[in-house]
Amino acid sequence: MSQINLAEIDRQLESDNSKDRLLALASLREVEAKDAVPLIKKVIYDEMLPVRSMAIFALGVKQTEECLPILVKLLETDPDYGIRADAAGALGYLKDIRAFEPLVRAFYEDTEWLVRFSAAVSLGNLGDIRAKKLLLDALHSNETALQQAAISALGEVKAEDCIEEILVFVQSDDWLIRQRVSESLGNFKGNEKAISALNFLVKDSHPQVCQAAEYSLQKISV
Repeated sequence: MSQINLAEIDRQLESDNSKDRLLALASLREVEAKDAVPLIKKVIYDEMLPVRSMAIFALGVKQTEECLPILVKLLETDPDYGIRADAAGALGYLKDIRAFEPLVRAFYEDTEWLVRFSAAVSLGNLGDIRAKKLLLDALHSNETALQQAAISALGEVKAEDCIEEILVFVQSDDWLIRQRVSESLGNFKGNEKAISALNFLVKDSHPQVCQAAEYSLQKISV
């Protein structure tokens, strides 16, 4: 992208109109990370939450060495729980294993379920088996959203010894939970228990559960 266009984006980010700032952030999709991140940083403390949220997401996608410490700081110190949740989610997009400990702390120490949910999802994105105990704690919580995140993430970290605990939710009343189970089991290639459960789930009453189970069966059947 030419310097003229970058200068125009820079100007838009200084606009008093939040729509201009959002459009400027959107236009950074095609800009290389090294050029985009300095511009994104200008609005990570914007007065408008949608602008901040979009900027934080962008830091997870446009990856430079600056992004991780910025996102960790937001996760640990921002007073707005929505922003902390956004930061947790962006850390998952980075897929930088250095985010593991901050995400674990956020899960156990933050009092807002949305932040804990985002942390659990991102730990799944990191694919680190060390998250297994935390994800089992989430699975056994009373929060449906946390259970959903844990089911998905246990599959992503390939915690094969936890399949029995995932299978407890095969007949959940919540179809979204059953869909997550169907998706999660697709990570355990050749596992007979997973294949058997998916053969049951392909007959589910909800079409999205069936579709997810069919796709997972194709992935893991040998």
